[in-house]
Amino acid sequence: MSQRVLTTESGAPVADNQNSATAGAGGPLLIQDQHLLEKLARFNRERIPERVVHARGSGAYGYFEVTDDVTGFTRADFLSEVGRRTETFVRFSTVADSLGGADAVRDPRGFALKFYTNEGNYDLVGNNTPVFFIKDPLKFPDFIHSQKRDPFTGRQEPDNVWDFWAHSPESTHQITWLMGDRGIPASYRHMNGFGSHTYRWTNAQDEAFFVKYHFRTNQGVRSLSAEQGAEQVGKDASSHQTDLLQAIERGVNPSWTLHVQVMPAAEAADYRFNPFDVTKVWPHADYPLQRVGRLVLDRNPDNVFAEVEQAAFSPNNFVPGIGPSPDKMLQGRLFAYADAQRYRLGVNHTQLPVNAPKAATVDHYGRDGLHATRYGSRQDKNYEPNSYAGPAQTGQALAAPLAVDGWTGTHEAPAHTKDDDFFQAGELYRLMSADEKDRLVANIAGGLSQVTRDDVIEKNLAHFHAADADYGRRVEEAVRALRED
Repeated sequence: MSQRVLTTESGAPVADNQNSATAGAGGPLLIQDQHLLEKLARFNRERIPERVVHARGSGAYGYFEVTDDVTGFTRADFLSEVGRRTETFVRFSTVADSLGGADAVRDPRGFALKFYTNEGNYDLVGNNTPVFFIKDPLKFPDFIHSQKRDPFTGRQEPDNVWDFWAHSPESTHQITWLMGDRGIPASYRHMNGFGSHTYRWTNAQDEAFFVKYHFRTNQGVRSLSAEQGAEQVGKDASSHQTDLLQAIERGVNPSWTLHVQVMPAAEAADYRFNPFDVTKVWPHADYPLQRVGRLVLDRNPDNVFAEVEQAAFSPNNFVPGIGPSPDKMLQGRLFAYADAQRYRLGVNHTQLPVNAPKAATVDHYGRDGLHATRYGSRQDKNYEPNSYAGPAQTGQALAAPLAVDGWTGTHEAPAHTKDDDFFQAGELYRLMSADEKDRLVANIAGGLSQVTRDDVIEKNLAHFHAADADYGRRVEEAVRALRED
């Protein structure tokens, strides 16, 4: 094999990559050493701003295969026939910690998918839990600030974490998920994924349906206890990344079965609780799971930075037949996610290979900006409408229209007959076995007992009491015992 020639970024051959140029054998460095300056300057710029949330992540390529007919609910082309396969990229992540954080920690997991469809990229950005801590995006920056490192102490503070939750009773359901047995997945392969939000499907007859996505792991759900998680972090802080990489390299390709819950749009207004509230689930007895297809991951990225760190997902990347619901948290994310990527990666981040459509032709009037690689031909115009045969609108909406009425202003979500912040948290608690309840109570008490203010502790205890009397009593007793030690 012939030896490749090392070059500078401009393509000039490098004569010496071991020694910097100096003024004489022992003299100072020379500013004319272009190769040295180029290497140092590039090294200073190797890191881009990390994600504010979901910074620590792993990813893989694969495909999604349709196994069941869902054309009665959506006209999305990639879901149009049984056996149809679509290339995908999936990124898993922790939420609160930084890029240098550990994998096996108690934290929700991001579960983000990019489908490279022939109608454009479709991004589904979810978590490994079916619910979330808050229901209004106005509270999201405050929530994340409460979970991140304190600006004075430089570490995550139980006072901040639980103080925010004390003033956000809608968090009780997600806290019960997070502090339960599934709070620390054994690996990314052994956890379920959820779209979490409610989305809207539209069929060929323009009939609208609200849907929730459920990706059930075919490897079986496996989780770690708090003690096992701490041990795993000590052995390999990148344990989930290691597991995913090695499994695919061995040919043990992880897979998930996608199911959806489907609600006819007309039933949403009178459902017993707000179906667009991301702090609540739809009971399967009301809307059973319906199988759609299979997600398989079978190829590791060649470069983690280029393909995992630079992967950009936005829930506003829809395709015909799929659109948003009035879920307020989803509505906020439609802006925030795309804006975060424009900040981190630049306005042309969609031209990066991992983000660029693979099965669809890109044709729009966006031009220029940092890192622009798409220019078009010299005859192409950058305005519309024009008389030069430029791309034109289709006139066909991606999803069915949604009726709205009322006055503009800040509003609480309209109350449904059984809306409250605690009932479903209690239902989840009552589904747990005795051992699961023991571990849940111990996990909550371990954090809440570290809070220094009695009023914050009392506010949180009131939420658990409201969810279930036994739940509240046991957490209160466990907190008291730990504080008296």
